[in-house]
Amino acid sequence: MFETIELTKRGRIAQLLLNRPDSMNAMNGKMMKELADCFESLQQDSTVQVLIIRGEGRAFSAGGDIKEMMDPENPMDIDVVMKDVSRLAKALYTLPQITVAVIHGASAGLAFSMALACDYVIAEENSKLAMNFIGIGLVPDGGGHFFMKERVGVAKAKQIIWAGQKLKAHDALSKGLIEEVTAEGRGLEHAEIYAAVAIASPLKAKLATKHILHQTKVEELVHVLEMEAAAQSAMRKSADHIEGIQAFVEKRKPEFKGH
Repeated sequence: MFETIELTKRGRIAQLLLNRPDSMNAMNGKMMKELADCFESLQQDSTVQVLIIRGEGRAFSAGGDIKEMMDPENPMDIDVVMKDVSRLAKALYTLPQITVAVIHGASAGLAFSMALACDYVIAEENSKLAMNFIGIGLVPDGGGHFFMKERVGVAKAKQIIWAGQKLKAHDALSKGLIEEVTAEGRGLEHAEIYAAVAIASPLKAKLATKHILHQTKVEELVHVLEMEAAAQSAMRKSADHIEGIQAFVEKRKPEFKGH
C-alpha cells in the first residue's frame, strides 16, 4: 500500500515505520503524502488504540529531503508539499490513539515537529534532536511552532527555534521537549512496555482526555499551519535560504545577510 512507510497492527497496538533507511528516512514528497494519508486513515480506525512511530536503519528521520529540494530536473513543489505537511500535522495531532515516538539517531526538522506532536516521546540517549530549519534560512513547519509552544511555552520555543542547535536526548528531556530517555537500542522495547501498560489501563478515559485537550486547540493549529505554509513559501525565495542550501551542499559555514 505504501512505498516509504510501513504500518503494521498487532491487536490494539500499531507500529508505523519510516522506511527510507538509505536516506536516513529523509522525508521526500511521497513520504509526506503517505504519512498524511496514513494518519487520516487511522482517524477512522477504532481497532487501534496505541500507535508507535519509529524509523528504520540509523535514524528516526533526518527531516525534509534536501536532495529533493535541490533537484534541478524535478524540484519539490513547495506549495503542494506544504498541503501534505499540514494534513499530516493536523491528522497526527487529532488521532484517536495514544501516539508514541521512538527516536534513535537523528530527529531533525519536520521529523522533530512530528515527534513533538506525539503524546509520548522516547529518545535513546545518543540521539540528536534538532529544530534546525534556521540553519538553511527556513521556519519550522509541520506545526513545529505550535507543538514546540505547547511543550515549553512561547519564550522558550522562540529561543530553541532561533538557536536551531542539535540537542542530546538528556538536554531535550531537561527542556521538557520529550518524556523519556533510554539506553542505546532500548527505545522500541520501552515504547512497547509503555503501550502494553496503556492497553491495560482505562484507555477509553485517557483518550477522552486527549480529545478534550486537543480539540480546543485544533483551530489554533490549523491557523499556525496556514501561517507556516505562507512563511515557508516566502522563505524558500529568500537570499538567506539559497545561501543556506548552497553552504550545506558545499559543506561550509553560511554567510547570512538577513534578506
